[in-house]
Amino acid sequence: MMGAERRSMIISEKDKKITAWHEAGHALVARLTEHNDPVHKVTIIPRGPALGLTQMLPKEDRLNWNRSSVLDRIAMAMGGRIAEELEFNEITSGAKSDIEHATKFARSMVCEWGMSEKLGPLAFGEEEGEVFLGREFAQRSRNFSEATAIEIDAEVRKIVTEQYSRAKQILMENKPALDRVAAALLEWETLDGEELELLLRGGTLNKSKPPPAQKPNEVRRPEVKEKSKILDALGGLTAPVPKPEAGKA
Repeated sequence: MMGAERRSMIISEKDKKITAWHEAGHALVARLTEHNDPVHKVTIIPRGPALGLTQMLPKEDRLNWNRSSVLDRIAMAMGGRIAEELEFNEITSGAKSDIEHATKFARSMVCEWGMSEKLGPLAFGEEEGEVFLGREFAQRSRNFSEATAIEIDAEVRKIVTEQYSRAKQILMENKPALDRVAAALLEWETLDGEELELLLRGGTLNKSKPPPAQKPNEVRRPEVKEKSKILDALGGLTAPVPKPEAGKA
């Protein structure tokens, strides 16, 4: 999903701490919201362009998304940025793809899935005109007015900011648990779902420590240059969201 583990990649202690709290924030919001899938794994071992990963696995195949599940997934996506802010009183560019995911989800709710309470069960998108002179491109035009476009933007902003606030409240109320999970990630690097549950109950982990990094002389934290797709039902935040089937709510 995100590529092979990159254990040889050297990350500064500061960035490792940021990543630990970031992923702990994702994991806690996912666990403490009703409609998110169970957390399968949380890791701060780099994979592909990502410095960490929170992976969720659905209990059964998902063919459709309901509104509550989408809102919980947006809240989970914002949990990483919020955890950074709560712990370090600062935010980083590491939440770039999370913000993209949340925004795309919210826009799909408004423009494709009819989940906006204000705009109702309507589809807002682009209409294609005829192909010009046999070329492989078409003229596109919006099927809604400028005033509606402003309303769409306002609805998308409202959805994201409301879920941001909800996720922040969850993490503020559970800051000790957030700190325990982040500290465990710094020590063990990877936690599974059962270990996460144990930490949330105030328990202590006892397992083998991960191997040390190979090259202590090179420190870098590259930016994510590859644009991620919409949140994945598996929680790896990489695959496109399945659209609801016609005729289903």
